[in-house]
Amino acid sequence: MIRRDFLAGHWKPYLLRALTLQPSYDGPTNGGQVAARILQDIAVGKKCASDKFNGARRLQDAIVLGYQLQRTPGKDVGIPDWYSLNGTEIGAHPIIENTEKIKTAESCCEDFEILHGDLQGLTDTMAFLKSLSGLTGNELKDSEVQSRERTAASVLFDWEREIYVARAPGRLDVMGGIADYSGSLVLQMPLREACHVAVQRNHPSKQKLWKHVQARQLENTGVVPVVQIVSFGSELSNRAPTFDMDLSDFMDGDKPISYEKAREFFCQDPSQKWAAYVSGTILILMTELGVQFTDSMSILVSSAVPEGKGVSSSASVEVATMSAIAAAYGLNVTPRDLALLCQKVENHVVGAPCGVMDQMASACGEANKLLAMVCQPAEVKELVMIPSHIRFWGLDSGIRHSVGGGDYGSVRVGTYMGRKMIKCAASDLVSVSSTSDAPAQSDDYKEKGRDVLKSEASMEYLCKLPPHRYEAAYSKDIPETITGDAFLEKYGDHDDMVTVIDPKRSYSVKAPTRHPIYENFRVETFKALLTAANTDEQLSALGELMYQCHYSYNACGLGSDGTDRLVNLVQEMQHRKTPENGGPNLYGAKITGGGSGGSVCVIGKNCLQSAEEIAEIQQRYKAATGYQPIVFDGSSPGAGKFGYLKIRRRLIITK
Repeated sequence: MIRRDFLAGHWKPYLLRALTLQPSYDGPTNGGQVAARILQDIAVGKKCASDKFNGARRLQDAIVLGYQLQRTPGKDVGIPDWYSLNGTEIGAHPIIENTEKIKTAESCCEDFEILHGDLQGLTDTMAFLKSLSGLTGNELKDSEVQSRERTAASVLFDWEREIYVARAPGRLDVMGGIADYSGSLVLQMPLREACHVAVQRNHPSKQKLWKHVQARQLENTGVVPVVQIVSFGSELSNRAPTFDMDLSDFMDGDKPISYEKAREFFCQDPSQKWAAYVSGTILILMTELGVQFTDSMSILVSSAVPEGKGVSSSASVEVATMSAIAAAYGLNVTPRDLALLCQKVENHVVGAPCGVMDQMASACGEANKLLAMVCQPAEVKELVMIPSHIRFWGLDSGIRHSVGGGDYGSVRVGTYMGRKMIKCAASDLVSVSSTSDAPAQSDDYKEKGRDVLKSEASMEYLCKLPPHRYEAAYSKDIPETITGDAFLEKYGDHDDMVTVIDPKRSYSVKAPTRHPIYENFRVETFKALLTAANTDEQLSALGELMYQCHYSYNACGLGSDGTDRLVNLVQEMQHRKTPENGGPNLYGAKITGGGSGGSVCVIGKNCLQSAEEIAEIQQRYKAATGYQPIVFDGSSPGAGKFGYLKIRRRLIITK
């Protein structure tokens, strides 16, 4: 039974066929016990298969699909991630010698003529081009099993025409996190892991079409512009490997469809909801920039940024896709503007209420630097060089993170509720200060006080409020929690365009309001400390700020057992070392991104001993949980710095 028929409930023909089967089997009839034992072994990771094409691997996929089908509506399920481990996810990345890099680059240049751009020595880009070179016709060059996604990709492009390739990395949230949508300063490091997207445009009459797309066009109006997408890695995440649509599906008469209709369109088939991140970029360009797409489009997505780890896999897909499309259509979009457009994809088309820091880091970041950005809405302050004695790592907890999950959204609602309460309280204080009953103060002081209150009454970003003002004027009046209907009755609305208040739900308010106000101060302090002298005191202070951020996340309800365990292991490593035995190597850790699982960021000395302690944490976490964390180590350029490649397959001359 194919996935689409299974999810749509079209089971009848399969059941009728099953009734006609006449099995001949003389063995024992204890299949239920055997199946239960196999499922139990797989569920605890005893039969983790590395070959994604064998039977055990497919059975693991079936179990994970079962998890997804039984999930509570509106909740994200913590799917066990051990089943998707591969060779690059068990620790530090293999070191590729320069000679091997040169050979790979030479091989790429043999297969493709690079008409624009530079490989920049990026081995993952070389590997992506090498994978493209294997898609010649319907046959693979090697003896690899032909998967559905490879089959579809092999007939996706016209190799005689130009292809545009873009690259966008994931990001490690060093400081800032969920305070981004409140206007905080954030510090983000682009990761080594990245997403590559290849785009080719063709006249509709010359577009290579999959058979079912051809049939659809014959049934309807004939040749029309289409989008055909292949996503590599679908076996690891239980999504359909392909997606296609007519570009006319994005039109309502002579105008683009609304974002609400787009969300409904992509939610029709759960296995294809991922396509909103890719083709949603097309709708955003049509709606926001007025771009008219009259050609057909072929898109290949290949991402090494693991999903659900809190390292911005979705942002890297959006940024890489829009960068490649912009290059193919000659659109001049700055990295900053492109990031803002990609945020709209996630907010309005996907429906995830994220801030903009993920897309900005992926688009505007540079290797081995922290992108310092004030999210009001997206002003890059500077690129902060990471001191040579400091290193950052990411450690994955194995607990799936989702920005679209209920906890993240409810915390955001609570934050905006708190902002509305503060603005209303400030307005009331302005009125009180204007009356004759106000306490006796100098006219100059009263005037300045009124100016402060007026600015707070019209405050757009919560992070514009300093911690001392919050404590002095507002903290005592912010409730711990409030129900949606009570808030709506008193305040009307929370003034957030991407979340909706549920009247029947109780929201935490005090912790989500306090967090971004103090987080902004912590990030400012962290950034200043990075320029301090190289001392243990500097590292201790940086680590303390990260710990404070971590426990503030927990207070908001965005923690998890896995991330707490990793942070506790870092603390144990730190405190077991005394000045007499050389002092600590690791100094701090915090949960990252949207929280509720995902990864933690660790800070330590840039030395071999630190790497050894990270490896020890890996093994101890595995011993306690059965899951071996992925280690994110290293950095790479953002999409803007990479630019794009324009490539064309070299003609093969046969004698």
